[in-house]
Formats: sequence, C-alpha cells, structure tokens
Amino acid sequence: MNKVSVIIKREYLTRVRKKSFLVMTILAPLLMASLIIIMPAMMVTGNKEFKKIAVIDDGANIYGTAIPDTKDADFIYLGNADKNALIQNFDSAGYYAVLYISPKSENSPIIYSKKQPPIMLLDHISGSLEKEIEKTRLLQYNIENLDSILKQIRTQVVPVTKIVDEAGKQTETSTGIAMALAYIGGFVMYMLVFMFGAQVMRGVIEEKVSRVVEVIVSSVKPVQLMMGKIIGVALVGLTQFMIWVILTMGAVAVLKSVVLKKTNMTEITQNITQSVMTENQTPAPASATPATQISPEMAEFSKLFDNAMNQNWPLIILSFIFYFITGYLLYASVFAAIGSAVDNETETQQFMLPVTIPIILGLIVAMGTMQNPESPLSFWFSMIPLTSPIVMMARIPFGVPAWQIILSMSLMVVTFLAFVWMAAKVYRTGILMYGKKASWKEMWKWLRYTG
Repeated sequence: MNKVSVIIKREYLTRVRKKSFLVMTILAPLLMASLIIIMPAMMVTGNKEFKKIAVIDDGANIYGTAIPDTKDADFIYLGNADKNALIQNFDSAGYYAVLYISPKSENSPIIYSKKQPPIMLLDHISGSLEKEIEKTRLLQYNIENLDSILKQIRTQVVPVTKIVDEAGKQTETSTGIAMALAYIGGFVMYMLVFMFGAQVMRGVIEEKVSRVVEVIVSSVKPVQLMMGKIIGVALVGLTQFMIWVILTMGAVAVLKSVVLKKTNMTEITQNITQSVMTENQTPAPASATPATQISPEMAEFSKLFDNAMNQNWPLIILSFIFYFITGYLLYASVFAAIGSAVDNETETQQFMLPVTIPIILGLIVAMGTMQNPESPLSFWFSMIPLTSPIVMMARIPFGVPAWQIILSMSLMVVTFLAFVWMAAKVYRTGILMYGKKASWKEMWKWLRYTG
C-alpha cells in the first residue's frame, strides 16, 4: 500500500504543478459563467441597431397600426403600396425590412429582409398581430366598450412552484433553475470523466513508449502502478472541482452582498405587483410605496437567486463527488487498459468508439431529461452504470426518490469494482507487450490469464 501511495503522490504533484492545471482551474469557472451570464445577456441586449420596417397590406387595411413602435424599431405604415417594387429597393430606401400583412393569410405575415430578423422583433410582431386579430374577431359580436373590457381583463399568469417534503415543509423552487443545474451537472460530469480518463490513457502510453514502465514495474506490481495512476489523477480532478466550488461560493457571496444587499422579499412583492397593474387600476398611494425602489428585472433576478439557493445543494454536491469518483474509476480503468494494450495513441482509435458511445449517449439522454426527468428512458439510463453518472446528475435537481439514488449508487460501486478488476488483468499483460497490435480478441485472452 505504501508503494501505491508513492505513485499517487507522484501523479498528483506532477499534474497539479503544471501551468495547464492552474490555467484550467481559473479559466473553467469563467467559461461556465460566460455560458450562464454572457449568452443570456447577449440574447436580451441583442443588436441595438435602430430599424425602420415598412408595413404594407393588400388594401383591406383591417389591422391599421396594430404593431406599436419600440425603442429599437419604428413601423412605417405605407398602406396599399406596390409590394414588389418596394421589395426590390427597400434597403436603399432606408428600411430594415418589409412586412406584408394580408387577411387571406393573417396567421402567416411575410417579412422580407436582407438579414435574419432577431427573435425578439418577430415575437413583438406576432404578439401585436395576435391581439389585433382577437380584437377584430370579438368586434364581430357587437360588444360595447370592447377596448375598456379588454384592458380590464388583460392579465399575466406566472405559476409559482413549491416543493412539499414528507414533513409538509414548502420550499419555493424554479423549473428554469433546475433545468440549468441539470444541464451544467450532466455536461460537467461528461467533460471531467472523459478528460481525466483520457489523461490516464495518455500517461500509460507515454510511460510504455519511453520504457519507463519497465523500471517502475521492477519495484511495484503492474496493478499497483495502474491504481496509483488512476487514483492520483482522480485526486487532481477532485482538487479542481473543490476549487471551483469555493470560487463559485465566493462569487455568489459577492453577488449577494453587492447586487442584492438593498432588496428584500417585501420590496420584491410590492414591485412585481405594481409592475403588472393595468392602466385602469388605481396605483397605491405614495406613502405605501417602499422607500427603496428596484427595477422589475432586479426583482426577477432576486427571485431567481433565492430559488437557486433553495436547491438541495448538499445532495447535489455530494452526489456529484460520488458519481465523479465512481464514474471516473470505471472509465479510467478502461482507458488505462486500452493504453497498456497499444504502442502509440494512434492505435487507440479502434478501441475508443465502444467506450465513448455510452458517454455520448448518456449526455444526449441527459439533455432530454431536462424536459422529462421522470420518463422511463431517463430512469433506466440513470440506473445503467455506464450512463448513470451523467443522467442521474441531470435528474437530481428535479428531485429523485431516495431508493432510486441508493440503487443507482449501489450498481455503480459493483460495476466499477468489476471494471477495475478486469482492467487490471489486461493492464498487467499489456503494459509489457511490445510490437504486437492488440485486438479485442487478444485482450479477452489476457482477461483469462491466471497467476
């Protein structure tokens, strides 16, 4: 055991001291933050180029000026203009696009543009026309004061989800937060297992090609060498993960103290209530208005922040550590066996496909799990050990019964022990085998060797 610990220490210190480890440890959280923050921010801000859009119809003029202007776009109503002539030169006339509306195809207005219109512009056009079409159809019933009635009944419904545990305690949650955690958990698990498993394989190949392994196995058993290498790299991965957790917790603390320090749930509730009041409702008196005003965007952000904090973080973190260790040991043992059976990295291609298919398949199922975490496909793939580290991490944010987690973990332990045992038998033979191309049939023979 002392020899294994020496190998573990060597593998761990060698990799932790590399500049690439430090760079990835700091860079990975930044990249993850860019996925979570920068991409949604880009979708919200979008292209701020001001747009003039020409709106024409076929002469019916039944929708009038149904589409209101926005801060980024003006809608110029040209009535029954020559559509074909305008389409030919709308760009030179200073228009971003031409919108053609016809009662014959009111559900499918046509937008002519030189560029792909942004999704927010399309949503504004479709939403405005939908309301106008509904109003036009209601007018056919000769309803008096229709505009006033529509303003009074118009409302917005935002469901609030609350999880009720066995003790009856209610906790407000967010499906959007759960989906984000499912995506991050599944993808990070896939990335770490594959990345560190491949590191083990490359390390084995390098030592075999340089003949260093012949010197090492004169002092330790091949199985001890393999386990030392696998555990050493696993500790590197856990170190990196724990640093990420600490950095994330620090970022959350800073965000909470700087951005949300002046908000509380009373202010948020009052702000949201005021933001959805209709024009005909009487606003609250000035004395009832809270002293500290926050924007609706900040109120929504604060609410999402609180929902994120309501997640079962101890279960998520502990489950991630368990599935990373067992999933990594399972795949790293296979990668180590493959590395011992070949003389260079090029020869690994014939063995990699059967190994990578379950990992990729698990990631695909995990993406679908975000839509339906209780589906039979998600359940079985969270039980199968080759895919459960990825799929189960995508299910846990939505809530998984304890017996399913226990069963999945038990199967993982049994399977990774079996894989390590089989990989060790292949490794002890393949690590000293040179000049002969291995095959699956040859590796099967090595599994049956005794002694």
